[in-house]
Amino acid sequence: MSSQALDTSDFVKLLQARAEHRPDGLAFSMAGETTEAESRVSYAELDAVARRVAAALLARGLTGERVLLLLHPGQHYIAAFVGCWYAGATAVPVYAPRQNASFRRVQLIAEDCQAQAILSTSQILASLDPAFVPPSVHRVAIDTIEHGLESLWRMPDGIGPDTLAVLQYTSGSTGHPKGVQLRHSHLIENSRIILSAMRSTPESVCVIWVPPYHDMGLIGGVLQPLYGGFPVHLMPPAVFLQRPLRWLEAISRHRGTISAAPNFAFDLCVRRARPEQVERLDLSSWRVAANGAEPVRAETLARFAETFAAAGFDRRAFFPCFGMAETTLLVTGAGYFEGPRAARFDRTALSAGRLVPAGEAGVELVSSGRVASGVKLVIVDPIDLRRCAPDEVGEVWVSGATVADGYWQRPEATAESFGARLPGSEADWLRTGDLGALSGGELYVTGRIKDLVVIHGHNHYPQDIEASALAAHPAIRPMGAAAFAIEGPGGEELGLVVELDRHWRAYDLEAIRTAVIEAISREHQLHVGQLVFVKANALPKTSSGKIQRRATRERLRAGEFVALSVEVSA
Repeated sequence: MSSQALDTSDFVKLLQARAEHRPDGLAFSMAGETTEAESRVSYAELDAVARRVAAALLARGLTGERVLLLLHPGQHYIAAFVGCWYAGATAVPVYAPRQNASFRRVQLIAEDCQAQAILSTSQILASLDPAFVPPSVHRVAIDTIEHGLESLWRMPDGIGPDTLAVLQYTSGSTGHPKGVQLRHSHLIENSRIILSAMRSTPESVCVIWVPPYHDMGLIGGVLQPLYGGFPVHLMPPAVFLQRPLRWLEAISRHRGTISAAPNFAFDLCVRRARPEQVERLDLSSWRVAANGAEPVRAETLARFAETFAAAGFDRRAFFPCFGMAETTLLVTGAGYFEGPRAARFDRTALSAGRLVPAGEAGVELVSSGRVASGVKLVIVDPIDLRRCAPDEVGEVWVSGATVADGYWQRPEATAESFGARLPGSEADWLRTGDLGALSGGELYVTGRIKDLVVIHGHNHYPQDIEASALAAHPAIRPMGAAAFAIEGPGGEELGLVVELDRHWRAYDLEAIRTAVIEAISREHQLHVGQLVFVKANALPKTSSGKIQRRATRERLRAGEFVALSVEVSA
């Protein structure tokens, strides 16, 4: 039964209806190396475990409270999420770090949201430093909740569209993490938008490894299948990172039609694929290969399509898209099975804020698609707040029922980001902080306002500079460069921190240095003021893998990097 025929006012009613009408239908599985190695959960089983978890939370009086989900991606994570909703509690998803040093961010989130409980496993709870969890905060071990407790569950009063379902903490790529307030109405509306854009049906099959503590993994990978009534086969992120082709093998094995990942994942598959592995794959069922959460690279799409054409992959499946936690997830996306659109624009004009078509020497940008149904999007000059003309670069503003209520207990930040106004209008808009332009009715995202590198009055996009550095020499690690502006003797200069692979000693560091400097000079007409080479994994990144450029600049300024070579003043 499709979602349109069910009560979709909130996810609790929707999931209960799924369990009633299709009790044996597959809700999700945890993908293994083979079909036999997978654990499968039906709608009836998901409903039962959700009631069990909810009963444990209700017994502790947690209705209306925030519950921190400190779990590794997997079956427990989904049960914890839905259990919070059945209890009328707000789920606060975080990732469970494997090293105690990483718990500081989790602690900050727990303090910020005033979590009244931590829902985790007995093993993780036992490993927590007592100072991390105040005595007043309930510890609930999901793996020790008694079977049969689900019979005691009763629906709490007041659960509905306006119930605060999730505090989705931002990744912190440009600042301190903030809790985005998502109600059931936001989740339902964006699920409707995604279903329409991707033309999902009950016959669709989703396969995803992106973790559920990020919007792409949660909204796109878990909630969208539950909303659409089709199964999802989940894979822990660590399994993908250990051997990326497991993702494609799972799509092949399950005849997956929908899957999503950031751009680096497609790139990683290309680099790790061997011809004999590609021959064993069948990707002909894949109809929506969503690519978002970071800049989409035309060269990545081309290499992936070429590499996996022999496995039946159709490049028309590429679905570049744009969205963020503050909009629940999807804002724009490519047309269904139309393939990606890319165009080259004049570099000088782009630095001046205009999209002007250019030849082969131009900057190639991939369209993030058209504005989704039910969403409004405008491009606005971030200084004078006037609406930009087509092909003029400005800040991306969004409004609609899918835009969140704001940040948890941060009225000033909420007013700044969610209360923007166009001259002569009283409507509120979300300022995304992203720069882009509308050209031919499609959105081209050019970068982040706070990451923009301004040198001698000219704008430069850090991801373009980083791409040039990454391609300059084979010793440089993929996703291993951070570009930003620094203060030099004559004003703003370019700073670069570049990761080298583990075989860096086999290369001539001076040759690598020269290759990077020449590439930046040739392609961007920029002087590299400071260049530091570091070991693999030295760059600060968010838990989703995004480079934290401002944090990198601060660490460089504080002298915290251990350089593999003497710092170079070019």
